Amino acid sequence: MSVSVRDSLAPPLTIGEARRELAQQLQVAGIPLPDLDARILVGHALALDHAALATGASRPLQVAEKQAIAAVAQRRLAHEPVARIIGEKEFWSLRFLIDRTTLVPRPETETVVEASLRMLNDAKRRGQTLRIADVGTGSGAILLALLSELPAAFGVGTDISPGALRLARANARRLGIGRAGFVACDILAAFRGAFDLIVSNPPYVCTSDIAALMPEVRNFDPVTALDGGVDGLTFYRAIAAAAPGLLQAGGTVVVELGAGQAQPVADLFSAVGLAPLPPNPDLSGVPRALVARKAQ
Repeated sequence: MSVSVRDSLAPPLTIGEARRELAQQLQVAGIPLPDLDARILVGHALALDHAALATGASRPLQVAEKQAIAAVAQRRLAHEPVARIIGEKEFWSLRFLIDRTTLVPRPETETVVEASLRMLNDAKRRGQTLRIADVGTGSGAILLALLSELPAAFGVGTDISPGALRLARANARRLGIGRAGFVACDILAAFRGAFDLIVSNPPYVCTSDIAALMPEVRNFDPVTALDGGVDGLTFYRAIAAAAPGLLQAGGTVVVELGAGQAQPVADLFSAVGLAPLPPNPDLSGVPRALVARKAQ
């Protein structure tokens, strides 16, 4: 839906026509999945679910409704992600609140959850009382997804952003998961004691590569959640340095990887005495999650 206004003598614009117009404009702007985005955004602007959009497609729009659609259209045409416009994102079949303080949870990151659960299944530990740490928790997506699958587990998420911690706590309350705590600290600096599982989606983009990222990421994700230093490995080094002293015997680290980082990150964990396993690919076949174990 463009910000231009139809001639006042033209027939009233219907919901279905508004959705189709917006999809066409998104397509012209080169935005992927224009039909899906248009449906979600028009539904959000009008507070209608998918069924109501379909049944009400022929209903003429009121002036305020046209303005609401134009407002969300303008934001998407500026490449603001749909999830940021509507304020939530599905991850691991759970609905997470998001805001400007965190990354938008991405499907690739579910590979970290899958790899963690697979490892616990293989070790026959899924039903045990476990202690989990999520480094750089952001919205809390990884930790809360794991706790939703592990009813006997307890977890803590760390982040340096007070806003991200507030959001993670809000998501825990919204999902009814009371076995999670959230702490402000750098990496794992606030902790003593032993964890069974440490997980993280750390910042891993090389500083010089940030300017070339797609605008949905470059212009809207917090730079502190993207910037992994000169070589993209700064946070992996910090996690590798801290993990051996915080893992139980037989404990595990699972981290998300950027493209081409599987071997360098495996080498970092090997250097501190952890045993890395072959990386887990995401749905596109990209090595996305690395598991490294501490000896029994």
